[in-house]
Amino acid sequence: MARIDFYHLQKWPLERALPELLERALAGGFRAVVTTGSPERAKDLDSLLWTYTDDSWLPHGSPGGGEPGEQPVWITDSAENPNGANLLVITEGADFLDPAGFERVLDLFDGAVPDDVAAARRRWASLRDAGHDLRYWQQDDNGRWTERANSSKS
Repeated sequence: MARIDFYHLQKWPLERALPELLERALAGGFRAVVTTGSPERAKDLDSLLWTYTDDSWLPHGSPGGGEPGEQPVWITDSAENPNGANLLVITEGADFLDPAGFERVLDLFDGAVPDDVAAARRRWASLRDAGHDLRYWQQDDNGRWTERANSSKS
């Protein structure tokens, strides 16, 4: 079963948290597919990963831009894994692939949007009932991630 980490965005917007989490994932040897809720949002995140800081960028591709198999990060609004990713990153409650096809899953949701929080709780309950190893992360006042729940310790 996949390990699924829920990231409750409270201090940072997705645009700040996503690049940091992807940098860590790539440093850890992961290949990632990032799912979004719309083609427009996929384009926004594609642009973000080229420009999020002045001195760094994340190599990635998206439909219409880059050969999927050569990309360590793939951004899409479809339930696909064309780059053979072992890490699935779900943003904004996007539909996602079967988590069993991945080593890890990151589910990032906006804590300022009550519907997003409620949907994340439903996903947690469903995935817990399916036997996945779940972790819940929250940001502290300094923006560091702190593990607040772990389904394997319940």
